[in-house]
Amino acid sequence: MVTSGSLPLPIGAPSVLCAGLIFLPLFASSLQVWMDAGTQIFFSYAICLGCLTALGSYNKYHNNCYRDCVALCFLNSGTSFVAGFAIFSILGFMAGEQGVPIAEVAESGPGLAFIAYPRAVVMLPFSPLWACFFFLMVVLLGLDSQFVCVESLVTALVDMYPTIFRKKNRRETLILLVSILSYLVGLVMLTEGGMYVFQLFDYYAASGMCLLFVAIFETLCVAWVYGAERFYDNIEDMIGYRPWPIIKYCWLFITPAATFLFSLIKYTPLTYNKKYVYPWWGIRWAGCWPSPPWCASLSGSSTSSSPSKVPSER
Repeated sequence: MVTSGSLPLPIGAPSVLCAGLIFLPLFASSLQVWMDAGTQIFFSYAICLGCLTALGSYNKYHNNCYRDCVALCFLNSGTSFVAGFAIFSILGFMAGEQGVPIAEVAESGPGLAFIAYPRAVVMLPFSPLWACFFFLMVVLLGLDSQFVCVESLVTALVDMYPTIFRKKNRRETLILLVSILSYLVGLVMLTEGGMYVFQLFDYYAASGMCLLFVAIFETLCVAWVYGAERFYDNIEDMIGYRPWPIIKYCWLFITPAATFLFSLIKYTPLTYNKKYVYPWWGIRWAGCWPSPPWCASLSGSSTSSSPSKVPSER
């Protein structure tokens, strides 16, 4: 809907050029383009957050999880591909209107979603209607993401302490407490300096370097501690055949090595709006926060220990 809304905007050279930037990573020589794309894939696919494992634990034991994973990859990437045209075409239009390079229109992150893009929405025909659609999309996107993340954490806690939480209204009470706690933490980010806190939380506790290190250790645990061949046998027992052999070598060598190098190359000091550099004590303080990916990864360790569970057991 937002993509179709961008069609009435005047099409000029900046818009066409910016829409063409979707294909730029295919030919880019800069590693930064690939590094940013890799980080987005981790977050978009909810890799190493425990969400997919928690939701998958409700499936039947012989469900074809391999087919579901391939379908998820195509659907997720296809949706991102279509949404890219809406974002880049409007950024190109704004670059033409302001007479500045495309890279200087807006910084990625909250500034793009809540400052730059709403300015473009105002220029559309029937702008109040498109503004309602846009912010409704943002609200629904945030709610859907939180539903899955809260479910992964709650599922892990319920599986770890079944005698406590598998009683009447205990699970619902736990969800309420997690929601209230998350709400109170979120209130801090609505203060005058909340954007600084938000970026610290996002970079060091929700994604970025933290997520990459979780990916490294999860891959090492599956491939080297539990055993890649043993894990392959489990998958074959569930779906009836063995996936491509290259996946096993990705678990053993390619994924941990590439992710480790990726985390080293990608690391840069955290800045806000390309100007403010966070002090060392702020970074140390953020590093002490409990990490949501770490909490969500508990779901992976708990639900994988009982793959034959069915919803009735919960």
